[in-house]
Amino acid sequence: MMYAKHFGNLLAAVLLSCGCFAGDISLEQVLIEGESWEKVVGGMKFCDACCTDNVGNFYYSDFSGRGGIKKVDITGKVSDYIPGIAGISAMQFGPDGRLYGCQGRNRRIVALKPGFAPDIIVSGIRPNDLVVTVEGHIYFTETSTRRVYQINPKQGGSRLKIVAKDIAKPNGIVLSADGGTLLVSDHMDKEIWFFRIEKDGSLSFRSPYASLRLRTRHHPSKGDGMAVDAIGCFYVTSDLGLQMFDPTGRMSGVIHSPQPGKPLVSVVFAGKQLEYIYVANGDAVYRRKVKSKGLMHW
Repeated sequence: MMYAKHFGNLLAAVLLSCGCFAGDISLEQVLIEGESWEKVVGGMKFCDACCTDNVGNFYYSDFSGRGGIKKVDITGKVSDYIPGIAGISAMQFGPDGRLYGCQGRNRRIVALKPGFAPDIIVSGIRPNDLVVTVEGHIYFTETSTRRVYQINPKQGGSRLKIVAKDIAKPNGIVLSADGGTLLVSDHMDKEIWFFRIEKDGSLSFRSPYASLRLRTRHHPSKGDGMAVDAIGCFYVTSDLGLQMFDPTGRMSGVIHSPQPGKPLVSVVFAGKQLEYIYVANGDAVYRRKVKSKGLMHW
């Protein structure tokens, strides 16, 4: 009973913070008739780490190749942003303007700036995906240990804390529209987990927020990167495609991958008005214009 009460209270808080309305939100309310996926760039070994800045420019990494980090500006022009750096599986700009990235092969999280050596934030871990809060706290998943960590870069001494554990394969991570809730996808299982972020950065009220559709009953979901739009709907890359959920956690539908036979691993809203969904899909990046808009946290 207590668990159900906490779940209900947290869900109500999420809905109120998003300004959501009653009723299901369908794909038809998001997708634009006649619009489809368009290729932005291709020919990579494996692309990942979709992110955007506060202007709407799009960034991604050539994870397995030598292309480093690329930038796609709001006009669609592709350029090198930080060439040469490899193995970046996730990126996000922080409120300090720095670009934070997961570099699991090197067992570290770094802050990146063009023309400078990476600034090591923490090492000795194997991060997969990360998110940065408005206060500058970093949360990241470590799939191999089934944990979620929190870092406060401004705090002295031991800054690294385990804030969640025992998720089968924690992978993608994202903030709710109001920044007060943390969502974590599971690469193995179907559940999307959410947690309330407390004032001290700890997590509480862990609850299964939504369930991903599976290819077959016992097939892994391959839940991965996530994005949230301005009204609180969220999008999860998976084995079946880009799965969309309304702010209550109800399934709205599945948007088919541009390349169904290749991994769909990362998603973000970008563009001048954050009107495009960008995805990393195997060896290429695609985008699709939609009715919904992305959300800036600062």
